[in-house]
Amino acid sequence: NILVFCQSTLQQYKIVEMKLLAQQRDLQAKIPDIEKCLDIVATLQAKKALGEALTADFELSEGIYSRAKIEDTDSVCLWLGANVMLEYSCDEANALLKKNLENAKASLEVLVADLQFLRDQQTITQVTIARVFNWDVHQRRSKQAIKET
Repeated sequence: NILVFCQSTLQQYKIVEMKLLAQQRDLQAKIPDIEKCLDIVATLQAKKALGEALTADFELSEGIYSRAKIEDTDSVCLWLGANVMLEYSCDEANALLKKNLENAKASLEVLVADLQFLRDQQTITQVTIARVFNWDVHQRRSKQAIKET
């Protein structure tokens, strides 16, 4: 039955849309984090160039903060996820973060395009379902009219 096929296709589109929306939320949360890291690395480099120390407050654990004075640093540690942290020079960290930011923004653009395509397909499928249903109703009424005459 074409109606059942279209309805199952629509459900599949909705499942894929939910997955893509979750990926979009993750990327939208990741981009500001990357930008913040880039700003921090740039601040460290600027303070080093001026010969000044950077005072930073950081969280040790939930609700417990500490203050640190960072003087003349040549490297930063970046949290890569999956319990992995690597030490990079400031220039390497800056290049890596810029590359990650570009990749995240490009992925977000692709996701937005995919979501738009998926929404178009859902609309087309919904219209198809409505047309098939209306055609089926029309056919049944025509058959019933023929039987009555």
